[in-house]
Amino acid sequence: MENTIYLDHAATSWPKPPAVGEAMMNALQFAGANPGRGSHRMAVQASRVLFETRKGLATLFGIKNPNDIAFGSNTTEALNLAIQGVLQEGDHVIATMAEHNSVRRPLEFLRRQGKIEVDYVPVTAYGAIDLKQMERMFRKNTRLVVCTHSSNLLGSILPIGEISELCRQHHALLLVDAAQSVGIMPVDVGKLGIDMLAFPGHKGLLGPQGTGGLYIAPELDVQPLLHGGTGSQSEAVEQPKVRPDRYEAGTPNTVGIAGLGAGVKHVLAMTPASIYQHEWELTQLIMNGLSSIKGIQLLGPDIGQPRSGLVSFIIEGYDSAQLAFRLDRNYGIAVRSGFHCTPLAHESAGTTATGAVRASVGYNSSHEEVDELIRAITELTAVK
Repeated sequence: MENTIYLDHAATSWPKPPAVGEAMMNALQFAGANPGRGSHRMAVQASRVLFETRKGLATLFGIKNPNDIAFGSNTTEALNLAIQGVLQEGDHVIATMAEHNSVRRPLEFLRRQGKIEVDYVPVTAYGAIDLKQMERMFRKNTRLVVCTHSSNLLGSILPIGEISELCRQHHALLLVDAAQSVGIMPVDVGKLGIDMLAFPGHKGLLGPQGTGGLYIAPELDVQPLLHGGTGSQSEAVEQPKVRPDRYEAGTPNTVGIAGLGAGVKHVLAMTPASIYQHEWELTQLIMNGLSSIKGIQLLGPDIGQPRSGLVSFIIEGYDSAQLAFRLDRNYGIAVRSGFHCTPLAHESAGTTATGAVRASVGYNSSHEEVDELIRAITELTAVK
C-alpha cells in the first residue's frame, strides 16, 4: 500500500507512528501475561502497560484519576456501557440528529422495550443545533443527554460546554461521543463539564483497532455491561466496586493498549491544538478545490468555519460509491462513501437518497495529497 493516498482517517488513522507497532511487539514479547492475574514479573509488566496508557489518557483529557478510565474494544462498546449503565425504566433521553448509530441504536433498542423515551434535537444542514430548542426538550425525568462532539458526516463541532450548562441546570448527565474529536482537538472533561466520555483508540489517538474506552466521573455509579473475571475480589459473587476492575471483565487487549499508549504519547508531543490546526488548513484546501467543480455540494460548515478534519460532498449526477471506487482503483486514493452509519445526519443534510463521499485528513496528511485528490476528482467528473 506504499502508493496509497489515505484520506479515510475519520474511520481509522493510518499509517500509525512507528512507535505504535514497536510498543505492541514489545508488549507481545515481554508483557504477554494477564495483567492483574498474577504476581510474576511478566504479569506485573502487563499491568504497568495498562496503567501507563491510562496515565497518558488522563493527561490528555484533564482527568485527575486515571482509574476513572475503563478500557474497552471501541467507542461503540463504551457508549453501550454508558447508556445501558445509567438509564433506568421511565427515564427520558435527549440526543441530536448528528448522532452515529452507536448512539442511536442502543437508545432505540431501549425505547422499543418500553424502558425509555428519546427526543432528537434537529441539526441544520451545516451541522448546528439550536440550544434553545434543546432546552425546551428537557423534562423532569430527563436523565441523560447524549451528544457527539463532532459529526462524522458533517464535520461540525457541537458546543459541548453550553450543552453541559443546560445539563447542570436540569440535573441531567452528559455523555459525549468523542470518536471524531479526541487526539484531533483539545478535550478537557473538567472544563467542558463532561460526565462520561466515550473514545476510540484507533482514530485520532493513533492506536490500533480494537481499543477504546469510557471516562466515568468519579461520583457517578454506572452499572457494568459485562460481568466476569477481574483478577480482584475473586471471592465475591458480584463485580467488584473498585475501578477500573468493575468495568473490565475478562482478559484485556494488553498488546493493543500498549500501542494505544504509544499513540497517545505521539499526540501529546504534537499537541491536539497543532493537529487540529493542520487538519483544518487541509480541509480548507479541499473545500476550496472542490467548490470549483460543477454540480458539487459540500456538506457541513462553510469555508472558514470551525470543523473537524473531514469534508463530505456529493456531485450531481455522480454515484458516490462509484466515485469513491474510481478514486481508489484509478488514482490510489482511499476515501469513504455511503451513509457513514448516521442516517439522521443525512436526513438533516438532505442526502438520504445519495449518501456522500467523505475525505478525511490526519496528522500525517499533506498538501500534496490534497492536490492529488482535487486533480483526480476534476478529471473523473470531466470525462463523464
